Amino acid sequence: MAETTTTKLDVGSRAAGGSRAVRRLRRSGRVPGVLYGGGGDSVSFDADARELRLALASSGAVLDLSVDGAKATPVVLKETQRDPVRGETVHVDLLRVRLDQAIHAVVPLELTGTEDAPGVKEGGVLEQPTRELNVEALPTAIPESIVHDVGDMQIGDHIGLADVAIPDGVTLLDDLEETVVATLSPPRLQAEVEEEIEAETELVGEGEESGEAAEGADGEDASGGE
Repeated sequence: MAETTTTKLDVGSRAAGGSRAVRRLRRSGRVPGVLYGGGGDSVSFDADARELRLALASSGAVLDLSVDGAKATPVVLKETQRDPVRGETVHVDLLRVRLDQAIHAVVPLELTGTEDAPGVKEGGVLEQPTRELNVEALPTAIPESIVHDVGDMQIGDHIGLADVAIPDGVTLLDDLEETVVATLSPPRLQAEVEEEIEAETELVGEGEESGEAAEGADGEDASGGE
C-alpha cells in the first residue's frame, strides 16, 4: 500500500474578477485558481507563485489545501495553464478528493537509457509516440511519472505499453496492446527523407531555370520580329 505523502498549501479566497484584476494579481506574484468537486461549492483563490511551484514539485500527488486558514482538505491538480512564452503557471484548477476513493489521472511517461541503447549508438532514430498515460489509482498512489528503461533497444525494436512496469496500486486505462511507447528506426530512413528533400529542391531549381530560359527565348524572338 502506498505511503500517504501530502504537501501543505495555504491560499486566499478571491472574488471572481475580470482580466484586468487577474493581470494585476499575477504582477503581484500571485497565481489565480479554482477549487471544485467533492460535493462542495467552487471556490476561486489565489496562491503565492513560489509556494505553489514548490508544492506542485514536491513528492506525492495530493496537496493539503487550506483556504483562508480553514481546515485543510486533500486536493489534486486537475489542470495547469502556462504562459506560452515564459512557461510560468498562470492558472490552476484543483479538485477535492477522498483518499479512500480511486480517481483518474494523467501521468507523464519518461524513457531512460536513451543514449545507451545500442541502436541509438549505431545511428538509429528513437521516437516516443506516447508521452502521457491515463491511470486510475488512489490519490496517494498516483506517481509523479512512470519510468521505463530503453537502454537495451536495438534498431528495428518497438516497445508496447504491455512491456512497461506499472507501480503497485496503479491501473492503466490505455490499450495495452495498441499503445506504442517507443520505436527505434534504421538510420537509412532519415537519410532517405533527406535525399527526397534534396531531389525535390533540385527539381524545383531545374524548373525555374527552364522557365527563365524559355522567357529569354521569347524575348529574343520578339526583338527579331521588330
